[in-house]
Amino acid sequence: MSTAPVIIEATAKHTSTVSFSTHGWSSAIVSIRPSNMKIVCPTAPTQPVTLNAGFRMPSWFDLKSLDISGAEDEEGIRAATKTIHGMIENEIEKGIPPARIVLGGFSQGGALALYSGLTFTKPLAGIVALSCWLPLHKQFPGAKLNNNNIPIFQAHGDFDPVVPYKFGQLSASVLKSFMKDVTFKTYHGLSHSSSDAEMDDVKDVLAKWVK
Repeated sequence: MSTAPVIIEATAKHTSTVSFSTHGWSSAIVSIRPSNMKIVCPTAPTQPVTLNAGFRMPSWFDLKSLDISGAEDEEGIRAATKTIHGMIENEIEKGIPPARIVLGGFSQGGALALYSGLTFTKPLAGIVALSCWLPLHKQFPGAKLNNNNIPIFQAHGDFDPVVPYKFGQLSASVLKSFMKDVTFKTYHGLSHSSSDAEMDDVKDVLAKWVK
């Protein structure tokens, strides 16, 4: 079970929501969101992670391999996805249409946003996927439950030593094979982090998607 999410209410009338599934990013999203957008940052549970020598750390699912084709924690990915889908349904119950809900995340959180968005059954405003990869990519497009028109903004630094740039490129290629609106943006010299230029681009897509 994940702990309570960080929630920051909209500063104007609440008509849209972004769920950003990465710890510590709420303040960054506050600075770039539209005034009508509520921020929900779900918190990953603490659990053993194979790539962390089995030690416990905040993680949405186990990370078993550094290989893009390596073993994946399918059970954990599906359990984390259920948490995100529950958050979306909670916002819908509060009167926010799914087409005004954005999923986003950085690194593992971005991977979760991609998988959760593609396997949700109602159209969303868009998916922001930063420095990440598409989990269980071999199961797509068969695993996709959403429509082909959801916009995806995927971004990656070409000096990323944690989630290699090529993983982002490969994921974008897979996504473009069955989704109609995929943008892959490269940030030259950027490592496993963000930048002002990337945040400016995310600000632009959020404004566009929920205008």
